[in-house]
Amino acid sequence: MRLISIRKCRPGDTLARSIYTETGMVLVGAGVELTERMLTRLKNKNITSLYIQDKRTDDIIVEGVLTEETRREAMAIIHETLFAVGESPQKWQQIFTDRSFGRQLRHIMTTVADEMKGCRSALNLMADACAYDNYIFTHSFNVALYSTALAMKTDFTEKEVLEIGIGGLLHDIGKMHIPDSILKKPGRLTAEEFEMMKRHTEIGFELLRKQEDIPLLAAHCAFQHHERWDGSGYPRRLKGEEIHPYGRLMAVADVFDALTTHRIYREPMLPHAAMEVLYSGADRLFDHSYVVALRDTIALYPLGLSVTLNTGESGVVVDANIGLPSRPIIRILMNEAGEQVDVPYEVDLSKKLHLMITACDELV
Repeated sequence: MRLISIRKCRPGDTLARSIYTETGMVLVGAGVELTERMLTRLKNKNITSLYIQDKRTDDIIVEGVLTEETRREAMAIIHETLFAVGESPQKWQQIFTDRSFGRQLRHIMTTVADEMKGCRSALNLMADACAYDNYIFTHSFNVALYSTALAMKTDFTEKEVLEIGIGGLLHDIGKMHIPDSILKKPGRLTAEEFEMMKRHTEIGFELLRKQEDIPLLAAHCAFQHHERWDGSGYPRRLKGEEIHPYGRLMAVADVFDALTTHRIYREPMLPHAAMEVLYSGADRLFDHSYVVALRDTIALYPLGLSVTLNTGESGVVVDANIGLPSRPIIRILMNEAGEQVDVPYEVDLSKKLHLMITACDELV
């Protein structure tokens, strides 16, 4: 299978991996032949790339991070919780006075952590495309996964991993009290609008800290995920180690997902480009140790991505080298003259140090 921009997808192409709704249900299943109408609908649902079947790469197996059942359960909890907060205080209180809700959160995030422990490949959220109307729902899910993976990578205890995962799931809950006119504004926010936007951290903290079934440190994930290492963040302009480790970790996970996800005002970046942005802010905006940990956790070059080497040859990423995320294994499909090779062959960039990736297929 191959990962391509939806703009390059044509009617008749066959979907290789399912596309999900923001509630975790399958919207279009793997094996479906795409039509013009389907492609238009997917574009309108903020899908920018997808995996399609391709004869020259049909042996590439891209595994999802979670099982469909776990994904569906996690997304349903996010949808129910955030929708309730946005709807009314009464609805929100109704959910949290139900003692089973805290158990549901702990259960789903424990399951997520267990499934991620069993995942041997680098974290690739592009494997499971998600169509959405409300960015906050899918962003909350992604940040929960990234923050859980980071927590496991940096040797937090099981209890702490669970707290961080719940914090990631609910870190942006305060945004449900911010007007859509601000959240969905395509242009730059005014100073007054930005001040209102910044309040989501305090709103989220106040909502979560009062709930007995929510760990207090998970509430601090909502409070501190916009604090920055140099003190330039908000809401309290905390600096360096004044920021709780959960907040420092959450900041990295939050920004990385924001950069790699389609926003109303910006197209998504590929993971390796987003990592360059994070590295430019390491030890200034972000805790350097969590930036490094994220680099070693994710797939910088997702499987199935088309790339070009410094030799002029081009091909597709077929495997990643754990510990060397910038040096994947490439299957060469085109020679330096741009001609299709008769017999594709693979090069391991971790062993061919004179080779480097100079360009990637744009997925927007």
